[in-house]
Amino acid sequence: MLAGFVLIACVLTACGGPVLEGNVYRGDDVAFRLGPRPSAWRAIDVDGALLSFRDDPAGATIAVNGRCGVDGDDVPLKALTHHLFLNFTAREVVAQEELELDGRAALRTELNAQLDGVPRKFVVFVLKKDGCVYDFLWIGPEQDGASGIASFERFVRGFSTEV
Repeated sequence: MLAGFVLIACVLTACGGPVLEGNVYRGDDVAFRLGPRPSAWRAIDVDGALLSFRDDPAGATIAVNGRCGVDGDDVPLKALTHHLFLNFTAREVVAQEELELDGRAALRTELNAQLDGVPRKFVVFVLKKDGCVYDFLWIGPEQDGASGIASFERFVRGFSTEV
């Protein structure tokens, strides 16, 4: 009998942890909306990411992370981006631009780097908003991944925080 009440309580209070419904993610500390996700992307588990997908046609991995109250207010966007690549070698920034996401300054960085000698191409967006830091990463082969990157950019540019 008690087990039945616990089950009903869980359903009514939506226990079960973080969830992605459509393009809206709701977790313990963050909630946000993302742009359109291509049907070719399949969900995968990546340690340290709130959401992650594999784009098999592009040979790429997409990761989304958000954290609040940790390092958001005092650290510049360039330093937050640099921090993502501390364990990589042969880092070469190809392009970097400031832009606006969800009404706030964001930094888009495209770079090539190696991890354990394996060369990869990265497109990274970093955004700070309301005491939270959001990272969006596209990780793919070093050769041109223009179509995969374009889909990733539409996905990120649809970002907005949710209440």
